[in-house]
Amino acid sequence: MKQKNKAKIIAIANQKGGVGKTTSAVNLAAALAKKRKRVLLVDSDPQGNASSGLGVHARSLDRHLYHSYTGGVPLSEIVVKTKVNNLSLAPSNIDLVAAEIELISMEMREFNLQKMLKTVSDDFDYVLIDCPPSLGLLTVNGLTAAHSVLIPLQCEYYALEGLDQLVKTIRSVKKVFNKELFIEGLLLTMYDKRNKLTYQVADEVAKHFGNQVFKTVIPRNVRLSECPSHGQTILEYDIRSSGATAYMDLASEFLKQQRS
Repeated sequence: MKQKNKAKIIAIANQKGGVGKTTSAVNLAAALAKKRKRVLLVDSDPQGNASSGLGVHARSLDRHLYHSYTGGVPLSEIVVKTKVNNLSLAPSNIDLVAAEIELISMEMREFNLQKMLKTVSDDFDYVLIDCPPSLGLLTVNGLTAAHSVLIPLQCEYYALEGLDQLVKTIRSVKKVFNKELFIEGLLLTMYDKRNKLTYQVADEVAKHFGNQVFKTVIPRNVRLSECPSHGQTILEYDIRSSGATAYMDLASEFLKQQRS
């Protein structure tokens, strides 16, 4: 449970690309904001897709996450409001690749993001960190700063590929840098009821992780694929879509989990 007057921080991570990680980060953040929670989304992926998916193009900004990681610019000075009420963003772009290189020579390099977030944690209920699809220093920073990890997992043949390595990394970070870290849950994405493989993957994940798997699943949905190109969340783009319904359900399940 999060501390009083401090945001609960959740890292959204999977080093395997194409699993719906950023889609889930953006739309869960928007759904929580829709439920009147004060949310900060930290775009810690150099691809900057969470930023552009919220209609924020960091190339046009004087300061973004790179400057907080390497230049000592307070996170509060780079955070911007989005078009979604209650949702703020710490934006980034491809410059963040250089931050990962520069972090190598820094002392206490794994704790940079944790220190940065301390300056803004009183202002939010939840902070979601969109980690890059790798297990490098940016992801380790996200895991060190977080209270918990949410792992998106696509319902495809190679779903469990690399998951073992991610879990080992989480355990290592927990042992060395962040003793309170735990897995918030695994989120099944790209769920297709018409595909027998979907059920096989879901069964396999449930066999390994049991009640750590969210009951809510994210369906394959064309509207979810379309909305980032418009710089909108699914809740703005098509509130009646199955994707929007799923992320609102996920937010409800997530919040219920926080109260239990």
